[in-house]
Order: sequence, then structure tokens, then C-alpha cells
Amino acid sequence: MRVDRRLTVLGVMLVILSMVMATQYATTRIGYSYSIVHPSDADIRFVGCDNSSEDGLRLLRIDGTNGTDARLKVEFGDVAANWNKSYTAAFAIVIEEQFAVNLTHLVVNNGTYMQIWIHGNGSILADNDPTARYLWNNGSNFGYTSNSSLWQFARGDGDPSTMLSNISDTGTTIRNYWDQTEYVKYVSPTNLSGDEDDALPIGGSYSTVPDDGRSRDNASDFAWIQISLDIPSGAPSGGDWSGTIEFHFKADTWYGED
Repeated sequence: MRVDRRLTVLGVMLVILSMVMATQYATTRIGYSYSIVHPSDADIRFVGCDNSSEDGLRLLRIDGTNGTDARLKVEFGDVAANWNKSYTAAFAIVIEEQFAVNLTHLVVNNGTYMQIWIHGNGSILADNDPTARYLWNNGSNFGYTSNSSLWQFARGDGDPSTMLSNISDTGTTIRNYWDQTEYVKYVSPTNLSGDEDDALPIGGSYSTVPDDGRSRDNASDFAWIQISLDIPSGAPSGGDWSGTIEFHFKADTWYGED
């Protein structure tokens, strides 16, 4: 029998090549870990301050029982037609991430009669606060999208018991306490006065601040949310109003970037 040596050599080369290619792939295993924590202790966390006129307790509170699936809500209480109620420090958003974070936009479900601002001084109305940004007005978010930049938070310090007006200066530390009734971290309203307690975003400045703006390393890792209920005179009484407020964030400056 005659054997074509060229075909034999080609066949051997294909086998060797297949074996070489096969050894380039392997099976490996990578572990991972994360923790689901209380909303007041997360890397982007929520801290209460103002009290509700309904029961005198924290406006920001746990919805239901304070268990492993704790969720937050804001309880406004009873309101009447032709009434405006404003909570200048409804709650604070605090960043503990190791990089700067940008608030891009809100999505509000059933936000009729509601107005929302983000601002730096929780002791005054947003209308009088030069840092304030209007986020929501009675069904409109002003066209803000995931490409918007409404407030740029400094990188956090990873400590869920504090928030900092200037993250490079521990002298501006504001302590967060634990509300044993409403099960959220909170700030005492007495901590809302004075320049050291004002929040400044990246790029922001006051006339009393000597530099020309704040960076991710000396801006604030928090900001206040003001919520107002502006009820028109013709609003019908009866029934309960409820909905959701979604805050959308994205990383603004990656960790380790110069």
C-alpha cells in the first residue's frame, strides 16, 4: 500500500497544533464577597435630621420593622389643601465610597405636589442657599438624565459614624448618632449652623472660603435634601398619598486617579 507522506505529516501537525491550543485554556476559580447592610451604614447612606409634625419623630425612618431587609421611608403626616410645608433637612446623603460620586437625576413615582432640592445648608430654605439645585417640581425633573451633574460629592472616609464638610479637615466632622426609635442614623439640628457644617460640592465655594472651589479631596462628602409639599387650594381631601423617590448616582472620579 502506498502512503502519501505529505498527508501524514500534515495530519501529525494538525494533532500537535490542536494539543498546543488546548493547553492554552484552563479552569480557575475567583472568590467574591459583599455585605448587605443597613441603609444608614452603606457606602452611599441616608441620615435623618428634621422631625415630622405628625408624631414628632424623625422624618426619615424605617418602613416596617428594622430587620435584615430594612428599607427607608419619609413620613410627612397629615397636610391640608392650600398648605406648604418645607423640610430643609429632610435627610442627608452621605458618601463613604473611596472615590468622588455624582448625583445625576431623580425618578419620582407619584410625586404630585412635591418639590425637592439638594443643598449645602440644612438650616435654611433652599431658596436662600447659593449651593441649592432644584431637582423635582410637581411631576417634572427638569429634563435631568444620567448625563446630568447635579451635585458632585467628595470621596468618603469610610466611617459611617461621621460626615465631613471638608474631608481633609477632621475639624469639620459632624457626628452621626443612632435613633433608637426610628432606627436610622441622624444629625442633631444644632449641628446645622455655621460654615463648618455647610456642605460644598466639588467645584463649589462660598465667599468665606479662601480657595476658588473644592476638589474631591477637600469638598464635602454629604449634602442635604429639602422636600416641600406644596398643596394647592383645590386639592381634594381624603385618601393617602405614597410613592417612591429614586436617587441615581455614578462615579465621578475613579479611586487612584490623579
